[in-house]
Order: sequence, then C-alpha cells, then structure tokens
Amino acid sequence: MKVPFIDILRYEKDFYETVSQRACALLKNGHFVGGPVVGEFESSLKAYTKTEFAMGCANGTDAIQVALRAAGVNKNDKVLIPDMTFWATFEAVVNVGAIPYTVDVSKETLHLTASAVKEAIEKFKPKAALLVHLYGWAAPETLEIRKLCQEKGVILIEDCAQAIGVKIEGQSLLTGAFVATTSFYPAKVLGASGDAGGIFTTSSEIAQTSQKLINHGRTSHYEHGLIGWNSRLGAYEASFLVEALKHLDARLDGRRQVCRQYREKIKNPSLKFIGPAANVQENGYLSVAVMTPESRTDFIEYLKKHDIGYGTVYPGAMSEQPGAVGHLGGKISHGNADWIAKSVINLPCFAYMTQDEMDFVIQTVNQYKV
Repeated sequence: MKVPFIDILRYEKDFYETVSQRACALLKNGHFVGGPVVGEFESSLKAYTKTEFAMGCANGTDAIQVALRAAGVNKNDKVLIPDMTFWATFEAVVNVGAIPYTVDVSKETLHLTASAVKEAIEKFKPKAALLVHLYGWAAPETLEIRKLCQEKGVILIEDCAQAIGVKIEGQSLLTGAFVATTSFYPAKVLGASGDAGGIFTTSSEIAQTSQKLINHGRTSHYEHGLIGWNSRLGAYEASFLVEALKHLDARLDGRRQVCRQYREKIKNPSLKFIGPAANVQENGYLSVAVMTPESRTDFIEYLKKHDIGYGTVYPGAMSEQPGAVGHLGGKISHGNADWIAKSVINLPCFAYMTQDEMDFVIQTVNQYKV
C-alpha cells in the first residue's frame, strides 16, 4: 500500500459539483475581483471563527505583513518571533522594514512560553511580538502571553496559519486574539485551490487599515491614503473557500482521528509522540513525533521503502537560516529549536484518510527496528 504524506484531493461527494457551479456563475457575472462572493466568505469566516473582524487577502505571508503594518509596526521596530516557525514569519517582519529577534521555544511543547517572552521583552525592548501556533495546536501559555504583552505595551500578533479550528480553554483561539493571521494555502486544514490568506482582529481601526493596505492603500477608488499593495483575495478562491468552510468540521474530525490513533496505537520506542496541551483542542493539521537525530535518517529511508510519506516540519531554526544573515537583530537560544528541527518527524495525516491507510502506517511504524 502507498500512503502519501497528504492528499488534498479527497473531497466530499458533492464538493466538486458545487465548486464547479460557483465557478460557472463567476464566468457569467464577471465578479472576478472583490464583489459579493468575497463578502460572503468573509462573513462566513467571521461567524465560524467567532471573531469581530475577518478579512481575506492574497496569501498568508501578506496577511502577516498587513497585520504588522496595520498594528503600527514600522521601519527599524524590533519584533520578537519564535526560532521555530516557517520562514514567512521571519521574512514578513523584514519586508515591513522591522528587525526580527528570535526567541527559543520549549523542547516539551515546541512553542514559546510566557517566561521566554518575558525574558526577551526585558532584554530587547521590542515594539511587537509574533506568537506562532504550530502543528494544529496553540501555544499552551497563549493567555498568559497575551496578558504579559498587554501589560508590557508590546503589540501581539498571532500567526495562526496552522490553527484554524483550534480551541484554547474551550474557546476559538482566534476569538481572543488582538490581531491574528492565517493561510489558506491548499495544504492547510481550510485550503483554497491556490494562495489565499486571512486577517482577524478585535480592533475596528486595525480592520479598516488592513482593508486599505490590502487594496493599494485606497481611501476611495482613485484616492490613496496609504502605501499599500495589491493583496486582494480573488473571487474564485473566495468561492472555493465558501464551499470548503461548509465541510471544515468534518475534515477536522477526520484529521483529529488520525492524530489520536497514532498517539494511542504506535508503541515503537524510537518515536515519542507529542500532542496539544490539556487546555488545547487540536485541529489535526499535523501528527508530530520526535526521535533522536541519529535515528531519523534511517527511519525516513524505512518509510520511503514502504511507500509511506512523511514530513519534517520544520527542518531548520530561523536564526540558522542563510537568509537571516544581515537581518537578525539578536536571539535567545538554548538549542531547542535546532534540536527540534533535527528530531521532528510527521507521519501521513489528512482529511478522509482511510482506516486501512492508518492501520498500515501504524503497523509499519510499529515494526520498525533501529
């Protein structure tokens, strides 16, 4: 049996038909940019995430840049980011002219802690901080970090590219975020058919500024009050996402089942499975395990031999990336992000994965011997 790492083409029975009907309607009405379908998606997204303001944009990287700009982060401002994240978090800070400072994550939770953020605030005196929620979880100390940043006057922006549908303390993660962003890249739990992103906020001022930045800084059609850029969400992607959002809960249930079965049924001592903290409900974006760096290479070859896909999310700390040279303002490192990068392994996980596929992965991994 061949099991891919992810399969983004397992749609619901009627999904292809409804998306096709919507595409045909766009071809007839010509509402290709903006228009009612974008508003329909934004309204649906706001309702699903229980946020005050939700808006779409061209991609997840732009979403972070828009959020930074709208929240008041300017040239040469210091911004804290976790040392374990995707490169877009780092480059978004640089692209708005600010200076990234990396902060090491916990070896146990794989996320930033309140104590680490406090240490970095005291050491670097930043204007803002980016809290990244990885793996379909939330940082366990999110509420403490939010409170800390508010007390210290640090703007907190949350990168939720992997966290749509995640809950913390029983509430949507996005509900309490001052400013948050996400990605609708096709491989995400809520994926478009191309690039798309989203911005969420509790602030009407930030929402209004974000909408202007997304659309060339427009204050009216030919009046531009800000230097923005073209990051509009296309109507076709919005239309696709409207239909995908209708099925999101079912897709998340399937993903959560995969992660749960791996953690419960894989007993191989070579792998240590890690899951969300007790106060977090995951969305099943990724199955996460760690193993010794020395054994991971051999295990990956074993998976390849048995036609099982895998991931290593993420294979490098931000502060160690070649592109960070000349841009990194400073860092606090205990070697944890580097260790995680060399140790993490992700097994196949996607919506509507069959029980036979799960059983095959579980059996094969259990039979692995160092």
